[in-house]
Amino acid sequence: MIHNEWRSLVEAAWDDRTRLSSEQLKSAVSGVMAALDSGQLRVANPTAQGWVVNEWVKQAVLLNFSLQSMVTMEVGPFEFHDKMPLKKGYAAAGVRVVPHAVVRYGAYVAKDCILMPSYVNLGAYVGERTMVDTWATVGSCAQIGADVHLSGGVGIGGVLEPLQAAPVIVEDGAFLGSRCIVVEGVRVGREAVLGANVVLTASTPIVDVRGEQPVEMKGEIPPRAVVIPGTKPKAFPAGTYQVPCALIIGERKESTDRKTSLNDALRAHDVAV
Repeated sequence: MIHNEWRSLVEAAWDDRTRLSSEQLKSAVSGVMAALDSGQLRVANPTAQGWVVNEWVKQAVLLNFSLQSMVTMEVGPFEFHDKMPLKKGYAAAGVRVVPHAVVRYGAYVAKDCILMPSYVNLGAYVGERTMVDTWATVGSCAQIGADVHLSGGVGIGGVLEPLQAAPVIVEDGAFLGSRCIVVEGVRVGREAVLGANVVLTASTPIVDVRGEQPVEMKGEIPPRAVVIPGTKPKAFPAGTYQVPCALIIGERKESTDRKTSLNDALRAHDVAV
């Protein structure tokens, strides 16, 4: 019930910024940020019909910037100057955080996650037992499932504006190889495997080459697909050139032992990670 009250206040203030001085609005936005931080509220929720984006939650995150003042924060010899504090309470949450991993307040990191030196932005959700490896970044409002592995240097794009833009979603059990880039609301399906250097934007052609004829799609990697970077010809006024695409070359086997299934997929298709 309280979420409905927050939503009404946030949506009203979004359309009328004179309401920003309201103590009720300030309390609502503060409640939204705390609920995001604890995982009680998400920017997007999985449902039986697919993912549903909660636009009003993104509105609250943006309004929060207008309500907060810049402050100086000191952590040992390090100094930060920002409107948002850093996340705390990792021991109680059961999260392993290796220096210099940074998570901003308003992002949720579930139990048994491991954060190597990495960055998780506000509004993001990281599910249980997920590994965020060295120099990987999880952008604002991105939704990362349980048992996901984000390898070194993976870049998960963030989204706050434009407001109607969908967040990046990486579903349970997916494996993203080194230096993969996933942005612009692309969805990576459950237990999919992306080889090293796969780049996925909303306009990147995703070509399934497992059959006799290629099947092209955009914006979504199917569950358990094994994907590598590729190129395809495209005609321009100056000539025909190779442009990046992603190639679906195989499928990860159904298995209760995800680790065994993953190793089989990587070896069978000679996928670099």
